Amino acid sequence: MNIENKTVLITGANRGIGRALVDEMLRRGAKRIYAGTRSDQHHDDERVIFIRLDVTNEGDIRQAAEKIEGLDILINNAGIFAPDDFSDFEIINRHLAVNCFGMLRVTQAFLPKLVRSKGVIVNNLSLSALVSVASTPAYSISKAAAHNAAQALRALLAARGVKVHTCFTGPVDTDMTRGFDVPKSEVGLVAAGILDGLERGEEDIFPDPFSEQIADGWRAGVVKALEQQFAAFVPPTAMDEGGCCHH
Repeated sequence: MNIENKTVLITGANRGIGRALVDEMLRRGAKRIYAGTRSDQHHDDERVIFIRLDVTNEGDIRQAAEKIEGLDILINNAGIFAPDDFSDFEIINRHLAVNCFGMLRVTQAFLPKLVRSKGVIVNNLSLSALVSVASTPAYSISKAAAHNAAQALRALLAARGVKVHTCFTGPVDTDMTRGFDVPKSEVGLVAAGILDGLERGEEDIFPDPFSEQIADGWRAGVVKALEQQFAAFVPPTAMDEGGCCHH
């Protein structure tokens, strides 16, 4: 995937990694960047168009899909993060609503455009999608569910020419992780690492020094081998023209 002259949608683009991805896309020559936010924003570069997009709001998603005529790259970056201890199941529901179901709804809405362009989907997850972080179990559960969904989408969409990439980020220095005293990567470095992996065609992207430590072991490991084995079970006609994730 060459980012130059591509049309991109980034969800959760108001701050943190999302905002850094907007700027990194500009540096790499993207033609147009639709930046999904829940509040009014402005960017000095005319290639950036902010659109209202709460990934839990069906109306926002529908209007965004109507406004964006063509799309090459969808980056599902919107997410929430909050500590919990399993004492309030509503916190788990909120995490799943944004971090997993929001990703699926946005993907469903834009899939016809991505099929036409033979485009790509990039899901920005976390290392906690692979191993739970016990201090943030709701977040970990939602990211694990999103990872499992992305694996299914990868297998289901392969025959239609749409590639699915997952990013497993380590701790990143953003507002969401301000209360955690751990080494963190700078958002610009992570955004560059995500797009480097995309341009190299890596299915699983480990975009920062912390996550990169497990990259080789993951790619050569039994779980990745099992994913590829299970993908062979998907009939070539499994995905109809109507889209995915019907509900």
